Amino acid sequence: MKTIAFKNLGCKVNAYETEAMVQMLKKDGYQIVEFEEIADVYLINTCTVTNIADRKSRQMLHQAKKRNPEAVVVAAGCYVQTGEQQLLEDASVDLIIGNNKKKEFVSILNRFIEEKRERNEQETADAKTLDGTTVIDIGHTKEYEEMTLENTDEHTRAYIKIQDGCNQFCAYCLIPYARGRVRSREEDSIIHEIKGLVQKGFQEVVLTGIHISSYGCDFEGAVKDENGFAPDTFAHLIREIDKIEGLERIRLGSLEPRIITESFLEQLKQVDKLCPHFHLSLQSGCDKTLKAMNRHYTTEQFTQKVAMLREAFSHPAITTDVIVGFPGETEEDFENTRKFLEEIHFFEMHVFKYSVRNGTLAAKMKEQVPEQIKEKRSNVLLEMEKRQSKEFRAFYLGQEVTALMEEQKNINGKEYWIGHTAEYVKVATISDNDLENQLVNGIATEMLSDEILYLPNIEL
Repeated sequence: MKTIAFKNLGCKVNAYETEAMVQMLKKDGYQIVEFEEIADVYLINTCTVTNIADRKSRQMLHQAKKRNPEAVVVAAGCYVQTGEQQLLEDASVDLIIGNNKKKEFVSILNRFIEEKRERNEQETADAKTLDGTTVIDIGHTKEYEEMTLENTDEHTRAYIKIQDGCNQFCAYCLIPYARGRVRSREEDSIIHEIKGLVQKGFQEVVLTGIHISSYGCDFEGAVKDENGFAPDTFAHLIREIDKIEGLERIRLGSLEPRIITESFLEQLKQVDKLCPHFHLSLQSGCDKTLKAMNRHYTTEQFTQKVAMLREAFSHPAITTDVIVGFPGETEEDFENTRKFLEEIHFFEMHVFKYSVRNGTLAAKMKEQVPEQIKEKRSNVLLEMEKRQSKEFRAFYLGQEVTALMEEQKNINGKEYWIGHTAEYVKVATISDNDLENQLVNGIATEMLSDEILYLPNIEL
C-alpha cells in the first residue's frame, strides 16, 4: 500500500479541496500518514496570498524532499499558478498540479508514478507537468471544479465551497491570477453535499469560496445588480439550505460590503438558521487608500452597511480584515484608519502588514512603506482588536447563550468543554457528559480569559 502525507496551507477553500483530495486518495487505496513521517508521496496544497505564504510553501516542499529524497513531492494549488516557473526549476518538486486540476489529482499522480518507473534516471523539467496537462490558463476557464466532501475532519461544522475565482482585481492581490474568474457551483450540488454531511451528524455549515458575494453572477440568466453581483441568486441558495432538516446553523464566509442592501438583508432575515456573524472585508479606513487599493466603496458607505446589519440583527458579530502599510499610506492616512476602526468597533479584526506581490498594480507603486513602520502600525491595531474583542464578548455576561460544543481543552489545570455561540463567541463549561456536537444553553457568569466566557450551569 502506498503512503501519502499532506500539508494544507492557506484559506478554508484550500482546506476544503485538500480534504476532498485526501478522500479520493483513501478510496484509491492510499494510506494517509502524518506529514512528519516517511511517506511515498507528499502533497503540499500551496498558498500565494502573501510573500510569507510563498516562502512557507517552498519550505514545506523542501522539508518533504529532505525527509525522503525518494518520495514523489507534489505541489498543488495557488502558488503553482503564480510561481510555475520557479517550481519547474526547483529540484525538490517532482510534480505540479494547478487549480481546476485537483479533482483529477489521483489519476494524475498514479500516471506520474507509472511514467516515472518507465523513464530513465535523468529527469526533465517538463516531466513535472505531464506534458503540460496539469497547469491550465486559469484566467480563461469557465468550469467550476466539482469536488465533494462525504465527511470532514472538523469537529462539528463543515466548510462548504460554493464558488471559485474573483473578478475584483484589488491592487494588492494575486488571487484573481491564481484562482481565475468567478465560477459558481450549482445549487443542487451544494444542497446534496450538505444533506450528506448533516446525515453524518454535522449541525453547522460555513459557506466559503474565494469571493462568495459573487455567487451566481456567472449563471446564465442571473439578475445582476450595478456591482455585477447576483444577490437574489445568493440569497435563494441560503434560503434553500435553511430548509434542510437536521441542520441547525448556517454561517457565511467573507462578504463584499457592497452586497449588503435592504433587499438582500430582508431575504437574510427570513433565514431562521443564519448565524448573526458577518465578515465584511474593509482593508483600510482611509478613503484615499481604499481608492488606491481599487476597493469600490468609501468609508461612509461601509459605515452604512454596518449600520444596516446592526439594524437588521440583534447585536451581530461583525469582523473584518485590515491591511497596514499599503504603498503611499501616510501617518495621517493611518490615523484616519485607526479612528475609523474605533468608531465601527468590530468583534474581531484580522490585521495584515502589506506584502509586495509581483504582478500586481501595488507592487509598482512608489512610496513603499518601510517594514518597521508597518510593524508599528500593526501593533497599534492589534492592541485595539484585543480590547474591542474583549468588550464585545463581555456584552454577554449575565445573559443566556446557546453554544454548539466542539471539544475538550485543559485550561488552568481543569478540563473544559469548548464551543461557540451563533455569533462565534467562544464559551466553556465543565461537564462529565460527552458534549461534543451538542447544543447547550447557559448563563455566562464570567470570563475565563479575554476570549472565553464561562457557563457554570448548562441545559441540553
